Amino acid sequence: MAIASFMVPLGTPAPGFALPSIDGGTVSLADFADAPALLVVFLSNHCPYVRRIEHGIGAVTAEYRDKGLATVAICSNDVERYPDDGADHLREQVKRARFTFPYLIDESQDVAKAYRAACTPDFFLYDADRRLAYRGEFDAARPKNDEPVNGASLRAAIDHVLAGEPVPEPHIPSVGCGIKWKPGNEPA
Repeated sequence: MAIASFMVPLGTPAPGFALPSIDGGTVSLADFADAPALLVVFLSNHCPYVRRIEHGIGAVTAEYRDKGLATVAICSNDVERYPDDGADHLREQVKRARFTFPYLIDESQDVAKAYRAACTPDFFLYDADRRLAYRGEFDAARPKNDEPVNGASLRAAIDHVLAGEPVPEPHIPSVGCGIKWKPGNEPA
């Protein structure tokens, strides 16, 4: 069943985090302090909504990296019930989709709750002051349509943020698989 983003209020500060990377080590919000724009994206390996656009995510984020966009992905799914979202499978996804950004594991699911992430994929774009500037879809591509995977919605938002401009609304919510919460851990 598809779930839409919660559409967190614009201007909301980026919650802090320090999470283990699938490559070892820990990555924190502070590691991106110098970036003029930060994209925090909640992803998973098994979700067909993510699978449909993952190559596009890899391409768009790589293209904008040299322009000042920092990107970090977080997987918050319950890997006991969804083992395809475990670290080994996420490493396979990184290779398959050509991700060039850190991919983190939110085992406690506290970071997903702090960001009010609802689904995978769920995109949160922050400005240089780490205030939420965009939350919404990557583009119009979905598993059962023929729309091109081009990142049009996210690209437009990134362009505005890098230019120091607000991202015009409306923002179309991202749609995807609901985050797989551990039993009893669902947000209120």
